[in-house]
Amino acid sequence: MSNIPSKPKPFFDLHVFCCTNVRRKDHPLGSCGAKGSIQLRQYMKDRSKELGLKMVRINSAGCLTRCKLGPVIVVYPDETWYAVKTKADIDEILDVHIQKGGRVERLRLDPDQ
Repeated sequence: MSNIPSKPKPFFDLHVFCCTNVRRKDHPLGSCGAKGSIQLRQYMKDRSKELGLKMVRINSAGCLTRCKLGPVIVVYPDETWYAVKTKADIDEILDVHIQKGGRVERLRLDPDQ
């Protein structure tokens, strides 16, 4: 018999981390917060509740180090990064990725970006 405990059921299936970092206006990297990420994160959180997505957690995050591409979000455990600009982008991610398990290729960031 193994002494390794069984893996518990996850509290959430997916975690979405939305960068809401704000830097000074003249910072060379810019910031997701200055590009509307705070409002987009709130929209995503509200919309996910409206859709009844109980096993998804929409989180605020500090800098995710891809500020020039922002606003940036990352979905775990899928390790999928997106650059979002509009509520329509959020709606598409909620539909295609979160609800259906696909990926939104037009918004996806590659590791080398």
